[in-house]
Amino acid sequence: MTGVGVVQRVENGVIAALAMTAAALLYPKWWWMPLAAFVLFDLSALGYLRSPSAGAFFYNLVHNYTGPALAATAALLTAPSLSALSTVFGLAACSWAFHIGADRVLGYGLKHSEGFTHTHLGRIGRGRR
Repeated sequence: MTGVGVVQRVENGVIAALAMTAAALLYPKWWWMPLAAFVLFDLSALGYLRSPSAGAFFYNLVHNYTGPALAATAALLTAPSLSALSTVFGLAACSWAFHIGADRVLGYGLKHSEGFTHTHLGRIGRGRR
């Protein structure tokens, strides 16, 4: 693994840890939600049943930090008057960011259209060497 790969894994590990910490501090009754929701985000990989390019498109759509950032923004905007909705958005943001960070720590990066094993972090799986 190159120096850039190490940096990306470390920074995403920090993001995953911060997302879990935020969930525990902001939503103490729901601290476990990022763990319980972890596999939901991987449903985006079902696009691979259609084709590698469709799979990469849907996987990448869900596995970037735009979604968690938008959910966190929605949580902040709904916080003053809609606390239940704010909690849902906040937990979604924490869960989503935790999932992406944990995936990247494990080497599952954004996908290229060649197939699931071709990521922006390098090859994964048996064919990586």
